[in-house]
Amino acid sequence: MLLILLLGFSFFYCEYLIYFPAILKCSWPGTGLGKSPDGRPVDPLVRAMVLSDTHLLGAVGGHWFDKLRREWQMERAFQTALWLLKPEIVFILGDIFDEGKWSSQKHWEDDVRRFHRMFRHSPDTQLVVLVGNHDIGFHYEECQNSRFWETSVILRSICSHGLMRLKISSFLLLNSVALHGDGCPICQSVETELIRLSREMNCSLQDPDGGAAQGCEGPRLHAPSSPIMLQHYPLYRVSDAACTGLDAAPAEDRHLLFREKYDVLSKEASQRLLWWFRPRLILSGHTHSGCEVLHDNKYPEISVPSFSWRNRNNPSFIMLSVSADTFGLSKCFLPEESTVIHVYCLAGACTMLLLLAHCLWMKGLLQCLSLLGKHKYM
Repeated sequence: MLLILLLGFSFFYCEYLIYFPAILKCSWPGTGLGKSPDGRPVDPLVRAMVLSDTHLLGAVGGHWFDKLRREWQMERAFQTALWLLKPEIVFILGDIFDEGKWSSQKHWEDDVRRFHRMFRHSPDTQLVVLVGNHDIGFHYEECQNSRFWETSVILRSICSHGLMRLKISSFLLLNSVALHGDGCPICQSVETELIRLSREMNCSLQDPDGGAAQGCEGPRLHAPSSPIMLQHYPLYRVSDAACTGLDAAPAEDRHLLFREKYDVLSKEASQRLLWWFRPRLILSGHTHSGCEVLHDNKYPEISVPSFSWRNRNNPSFIMLSVSADTFGLSKCFLPEESTVIHVYCLAGACTMLLLLAHCLWMKGLLQCLSLLGKHKYM
């Protein structure tokens, strides 16, 4: 009975309870962002949870146990975070799937069904998903398969792009896989849309009354504040050499040079985005590691680590509080997989000791009974 209780509690703790103490340590940042000096509310505050690179395994390269294990971990972590933290919106910064770039339509639909089950949420929480290279392929693959992906109803139903407004804050959602500026039809349409959005946002910032004097016509269309920019690829940087922290890339990998248009956006595309939108914050994924970068000494970028234990021993997500002109963010670390392994190993060792003690006790008992039997017939 004791062995059953020990094993049952170990399983229940590692698969259910372990997420609660980790996430309970996290709290929303910037509680004073939306208040005046005297404590009165001024700006509505948006609370957003940001994660990236879930990499749901597909039918080709995913072992069934690995798939089961990783999806269970991410589902429990996500559902626990929703229940405890109650974000208004959740952003996933691409690479939701691991094999979207080569999945058949049948496998793709199965992957999407599992995604909706894992990341289910209440009507009070909005889920916004951006596209990554593992979802639709790298740039050259996306252009070659544009007809298939552009007509995919399923892809359109879960991936977002463009500008969205929450309360009085703007969030710019980018398909960064299409930001290579090489004349590809998808790139061309995305660039045209971004130029239009840039013009509208600049007009909203410059002139509350329409801005006809600056070449703007009509009413203000967007929030009069710089946007939060979200995308899968990071803006251009040479490497992760300057990145530090618990979730930074391993020391031996930080000095590896990034390839433009593969690991990061090109210099040209990065500068155009900064010039067009002047974002107050950039959030990106793709590298699977955390990093903080300041572009042109005024545009902060945060690389969000992978949410999957398959890619990291210590996954995490960003907790973001945004008001009209300011923001605050903090990082919430999930339980380390090494901790789970240690708990199971400790439970296994205790089980072996209990079994050994039980065997020794039984052996001693049998010896005592044997001696008593011999004494009786003497």
